[in-house]
Amino acid sequence: MNKRWVYLFLPLKRGIFLLSIIVVLVITGCAQNGAPSAVDEPEQQTEQDASQEPTNEPSNEEEKQGEASHELEEQQEEPQDEQQEGGDQNKQSDIPTAGNGSSEANRNVPDFTTPDSILVLVNKERPLPADYKPADLVEPNVPFSFAEKVEKRLMRAEAARALERLFAASEEEGLSLYAVSGFRSYERQEAIFAYNASLHGEEKANQFSARPGQSEHQTGLAMDVSSPAVQFDLIEEFANTPEGKWLAENAARFGFIIRYPKDKTEITQYQYEPWHLRYVGIEAALEMAEQNLTLEEYYNLFHNQ
Repeated sequence: MNKRWVYLFLPLKRGIFLLSIIVVLVITGCAQNGAPSAVDEPEQQTEQDASQEPTNEPSNEEEKQGEASHELEEQQEEPQDEQQEGGDQNKQSDIPTAGNGSSEANRNVPDFTTPDSILVLVNKERPLPADYKPADLVEPNVPFSFAEKVEKRLMRAEAARALERLFAASEEEGLSLYAVSGFRSYERQEAIFAYNASLHGEEKANQFSARPGQSEHQTGLAMDVSSPAVQFDLIEEFANTPEGKWLAENAARFGFIIRYPKDKTEITQYQYEPWHLRYVGIEAALEMAEQNLTLEEYYNLFHNQ
């Protein structure tokens, strides 16, 4: 070939070669623009990590589980509150109150049998031993309707102190109470009943006079009282005197009851005696007064459950 053509062809060949390289570079660059760059990759990874990180906000299912758990806890706590309230009510019901017959079952049964008991029940079915005499007999500091120093002035110490308080309160009201007859021995009661029976017969006498051993006076817890308004007699009219009315309303505050009420003769088996005071203690006296109970009925509260 002519050398002249060879020299012309070589530059053209080089140009084609360079053009091919440029084309290759252009194609390679376009392919790289379509793929993610190394700079974008960390940002995408960060967003993905953020979507997988645990959050403080519960999912809907977690919220439901939490609500269910909270409701269960509340249901478990409510019975405890009710039990606590019930416990408080039970405590209040254990506390003895006048007029609350249902509380008697929760209390210790008083001693109605031992002769020395303040609540000893003495009647025609429950006599005292013939040789019983209280060891703590004293003379209360109150006015008496007689001057003789005899044993009927005596009462048991606790009852005597209570009688003094009762008399002092009545004096503050301008009343005139007098003690007439307290303790009586078995022998003294035997003589009294025999005398009354000789006048009225035993059956009639036993409606107002106790047989020996069946008299409350032998306990040392009883005192017959009267006033000048009825010449110190032990008669039903005493109930209509200012002193008799005051006693009926206030005796329980000092631990005494009117032992033989007018409307309970079938229970006590003795006629009405508004003058006959029997000491039983303040708590029992207030309960009996509020519920209108005799000592026999008070006894039944504890024994007829």
